[in-house]
Amino acid sequence: MAKTLELQFGTEYGKTARISVDNPKEPIDEEVVKLSMAQIIAANVFTTGSGKLVASKGARVINRDVTDYELA
Repeated sequence: MAKTLELQFGTEYGKTARISVDNPKEPIDEEVVKLSMAQIIAANVFTTGSGKLVASKGARVINRDVTDYELA
């Protein structure tokens, strides 16, 4: 099962931008996530089509099951 940590940010033009982290260390420490998101915003290194990141909106872990079938 593949897991992804999705960080959700508000942008300066009111949209939502997402940054995904594959295979996050578990259990997820909410305080570390909050601090990391604040550092990402403060560093101002990411720019999106809807402006720079200005606020933390949320975070979530996405679990994905993939089953491959050989059809040959």
